Amino acid sequence: MADLLKHWTPLSVAFLVLSILGLVGTWTFNVFAIVQMVDFLGDLVSSGPAVSSITVDLLVVAVAGSIFILVEGRRQGMRHAWLYVVLSGLTAFAFTFPLFLAMRERKRTGARSARANA
Repeated sequence: MADLLKHWTPLSVAFLVLSILGLVGTWTFNVFAIVQMVDFLGDLVSSGPAVSSITVDLLVVAVAGSIFILVEGRRQGMRHAWLYVVLSGLTAFAFTFPLFLAMRERKRTGARSARANA
């Protein structure tokens, strides 16, 4: 059990909780859209200026965050960091980005622990 909880800091747990909230929150509305047979992509761009503004805002953040995931993942030596970007298209960036941040924090905590024990 100790190995399972190893390197989970309060910050990494907070990111994990945000990740779960992002997954549940986005997929709740995705299920509503599917059940109601809503034109999901059409709604994003044609439901008025406010929705279009939020869409562009989140799209730019998702692209910037994806670049950050790829660069920081490589910098931290995180294998398969690109999967977070791919999975964001299947789940939600609100899920994968905080999940990446949680795993990054665990990786950094493990590296600090290894240096301290060396």
